[in-house]
Amino acid sequence: MITIISGTNRQGSMTLKLATIYYNLLTVKGADVQLLTLENKQVWERGAEMLAIEKQYLLDADKFIFIMPEYNASFPGILKVMMDNSDIKKCWWNKKAALVGLSDGRAGNLRGLEHMTSILHYMKMNVLYNKLILSRIKEEINPDGQLMKTATEALINEQIDEFIKY
Repeated sequence: MITIISGTNRQGSMTLKLATIYYNLLTVKGADVQLLTLENKQVWERGAEMLAIEKQYLLDADKFIFIMPEYNASFPGILKVMMDNSDIKKCWWNKKAALVGLSDGRAGNLRGLEHMTSILHYMKMNVLYNKLILSRIKEEINPDGQLMKTATEALINEQIDEFIKY
C-alpha cells in the first residue's frame, strides 16, 4: 500500500492539488494507494484523531509519497508534528519514501527535500533517489488542479513508475 501525504494543513493548497494528481495517476496504474491530507486534522497530540490517522494511513503502508511545499526553506511544521506524534518504529522504520517538493519560487523546495531526506534516513527509511522539485507551481497546475505542461506530467510519471518498482 502506498500512502500519499499532502504535507500541509493549508486550505485549498497547491500541495493537495498535486497530491491528488499523484493519487489519480497511481490509481490509473493499478496501485493500491490512499491520500492523507493534513487539512483539518488534529495531529499535534497523540489523541484519538492521530491514532485513527495512524491506523488508517500509516501502519499498513509500506511506501509513502511526501508532497511538501516550501515553508521557510524547509517543509511545514504540521508534517513534522504528525510524524513526531506517530509510533515511529511501527509507522516508518524500514519503509520506502518518495519526495516531491513544490514552491512558487525558483527552488521547488530543494532544501526541504534535503531536510526531509535526513529525517527519513534517521527514521530508518529508504528514500527514492529521484526527488522531484516543481518550481513556480502556479505555472504547472491550473486553479482546477490540472497539470498544464506535458513535460511535467512525464517527469511525474517517471518518478511514479520508478517508485512502484522500488
